[in-house]
Amino acid sequence: MSHHHRHSEEKQPINLKLYLRLLGFTRKYWFRLSVGIFFGMLVGGSLLFALMIIPQMVSAVEAPMQTADRSPAAVKRTAAETTGDPQLDKLLDQLRDYSRRLSLPVEIHGREVRITAIYPCSFEVANPDGRVAWQLFAIYGLGFVFAWAAKTLGEYLNKYYMHWVGIRVVADMRAHIFRRLVDQSLRFYGKRDVGDLISRATNDTSMMEHCVAQSVSELTCCPVQLLACLCAVWIACAKAHTYTLLFILLAGMVVMVVPIAVMGSLIRKVCRAVYARIAVVISRMHEVFTGIRVVKAYHTEDMETEKFEAINNRYFKQQIRAIRLQLLVTPMTELVAVAGTLVFLIFAYGQGTSLATLSAMLSPAFMAYKPLKELSKSFTYIQRSMAAADRYFETVDQHSELPEKADAVELAGFSGSIELEDVTFSYDDRRILDHVSFSIPRGSTVAIVGETGSGKSTIANLVARFYDTDSGRILIDGVDVRDYTIASLRKTIGVVTQEAILFNTTIAENIAYGNPSATREEIIEAAVQANAHNFIAEGHHSDGYDTNVGEKGFKLSGGEKQRVSIARAILRNPPILILDEATSALDTVTEKLVQDALTRVMKNRTVLAIAHRLSTIRNADRIIVLHEGHIIESGTHGELLEKNGAYRKLYDTQFVHDTEA
Repeated sequence: MSHHHRHSEEKQPINLKLYLRLLGFTRKYWFRLSVGIFFGMLVGGSLLFALMIIPQMVSAVEAPMQTADRSPAAVKRTAAETTGDPQLDKLLDQLRDYSRRLSLPVEIHGREVRITAIYPCSFEVANPDGRVAWQLFAIYGLGFVFAWAAKTLGEYLNKYYMHWVGIRVVADMRAHIFRRLVDQSLRFYGKRDVGDLISRATNDTSMMEHCVAQSVSELTCCPVQLLACLCAVWIACAKAHTYTLLFILLAGMVVMVVPIAVMGSLIRKVCRAVYARIAVVISRMHEVFTGIRVVKAYHTEDMETEKFEAINNRYFKQQIRAIRLQLLVTPMTELVAVAGTLVFLIFAYGQGTSLATLSAMLSPAFMAYKPLKELSKSFTYIQRSMAAADRYFETVDQHSELPEKADAVELAGFSGSIELEDVTFSYDDRRILDHVSFSIPRGSTVAIVGETGSGKSTIANLVARFYDTDSGRILIDGVDVRDYTIASLRKTIGVVTQEAILFNTTIAENIAYGNPSATREEIIEAAVQANAHNFIAEGHHSDGYDTNVGEKGFKLSGGEKQRVSIARAILRNPPILILDEATSALDTVTEKLVQDALTRVMKNRTVLAIAHRLSTIRNADRIIVLHEGHIIESGTHGELLEKNGAYRKLYDTQFVHDTEA
């Protein structure tokens, strides 16, 4: 495990800067985010209103208290507005106040309540036995239902908009990391595991979805609900002249925070290890599936299955560690809530608190449990998401892409030459090219030969600017390739590699890759020139040009894939063509077809050919022989044979081998 990885795992608290960076992806969806927050606020207001109605409903069913009421409100009442029952007068004052504030169709005259809308009616506020009429109780109940309906609607819209933003943001993050990854240099991919990168782009972003969707929803909704509950408790405590429950509730919240914070830091550490493990699982699957031909050829299915099961079991054990920690959070919060409630009930019983006062205090306290529980869960999920965010931003912050100058110029056409001036290049600590210099005039073919590892393909990669030189320059028409825009440079240079890379789509789309606006006629013409039209159109593949080639061209033979690749280069029609051992993996008959196609594509183009089979470059204008990163010979095929040097030895070795074969 690297030092950087250990350091990342040891990050205990929430990194606020990292979380804010994550939320920064929501900025362009500010309207939907604002709507979600608004409805979250509505939830709190509706909840507070509902909580204020509950003690009124309880008071309405309690026996009226026949005590004198000398409150200012009672003094201001007219004779027609009084009932002679202080408790009923108090309830009616509250109902009258609600009706005025909310513009309800309710009028109150003495002991009579009139409903003036929908179904006009009137009723006495109290029955002969002194109890409140059921109609008055129903009015309070209806008000509670409406308040709760507003709360439910607010919760639904809050969660909908927040989840929409969360899912959209995760899609944006996935696109962002994909863009960052495809922009990285080939040097980056030479050092990174593809399975791990896929895991970071898919699994890690999915883990963050809950943080941005669910957690943001809870963080905008639960605090408001909690505040509403605290306000309701405070009002009830103020009326009862005791603040014990408020103290117990606040103390319980503090008690919850400490263990949740400790557990959260552990969860983040373990979850980061979980994500690293699933990356290994995905990486192993990717490696085996892409190399399935070798697995089948050596009959190692059982061995690979055993290896995978061992990796999968390690992932399972890491998951169980994370689950154990996560599952502890809810019981801890429940224990604190139950203990706090019991303490208060004992206290209230000892004080002889009335049912109405008790309901006014306990109802919001019970309601506060849910947002507290959701906030604690959100904290846990945030820690999980931060573990994924660590890995995500660690990846997107990589900057191995080739730099493009702010004043880079367009390579509009190629009319002069390609020149390598004292080029040196190393990969890690190994020197690949050492002060190499040569030129390729426009319209000529220059071939590079040498033993494996001599630096042939590296020259091709440097000319195409897949890498930058350590020192020295590569010039096209007298301008350093680093001074050109990358887009115009890539448009000028076409590459045909030894391994024909095809995508899992149709033959036509593979040929048109890089030139998507090409017509079917242009695609067919390119295939004809590449000697590919016959195998495409003569029934070898049932759907012709619309045949799907499968993963990496699995349905095509090596020669067919190579000819599709050449057709792609022909359709691109670049003035500079790089052939990187384009025929070395083919049989003799297929090589002849491919070589004929290459001969046609090389006409009127400047060609840099990396050759393994010397028979394919006999007609090159110049052949350069490399050895351990140095040019040791240069000349035409005939000139090099006459020198009886390294080229002659290579040629004789191949010629004898081909003759014996």
